[in-house]
Amino acid sequence: MKKTLYDLTRDEWNTLFPIYLVEHNTEWKNIYKREKERILEKVGTDSILRIEHFGSSSIPGIRSKPYIDMMIGIPKELLFDEGLIEKFTALRYSHFKVPARENIEEYSSFGKGYNLDGKKEQIFHIHMCPKNNVMWKQIDFRDYLNSNTKRAKEYENLKLELASKFKNDRGAYVLGKTEFVNETLKLIEQKKNM
Repeated sequence: MKKTLYDLTRDEWNTLFPIYLVEHNTEWKNIYKREKERILEKVGTDSILRIEHFGSSSIPGIRSKPYIDMMIGIPKELLFDEGLIEKFTALRYSHFKVPARENIEEYSSFGKGYNLDGKKEQIFHIHMCPKNNVMWKQIDFRDYLNSNTKRAKEYENLKLELASKFKNDRGAYVLGKTEFVNETLKLIEQKKNM
């Protein structure tokens, strides 16, 4: 029987899809826009309140994993709605439920482009949650780095260091960025309160 993404162990994920960073690609913005249009056309604007491109591929001038990360806002009552999940499945997305942790409530995550046969495709990640989920602070983080080149370069340097250390350990790579992200979110709060 052929394996699916749901059958992979953590080690298999890390081996099949290692962390690597590439130069910023100006085409990522257009790839995001086309995918956003496809999603809105298939899923409709009744369930989707907002779609944003975030993550490093949305920050010109820094290296990134060549993935398109999207944040999708939905009404709270549609969180984990089977009909909504089916519409994303029809767009070839795999759904994962992200459990609650620390200050983050549970939410839906979707991935597309992860091929187990080694064929390269554009990878998309979707984080889908209501607007009051703390995940939406990632948009503030993106905006801050887009307006602060020095901080963006510091982030790039940290990511390069982590990618070289944790090429095959996604969890450690993500955890290694946490302190920097939290410090940046504090800077954003301080700026808002001035």
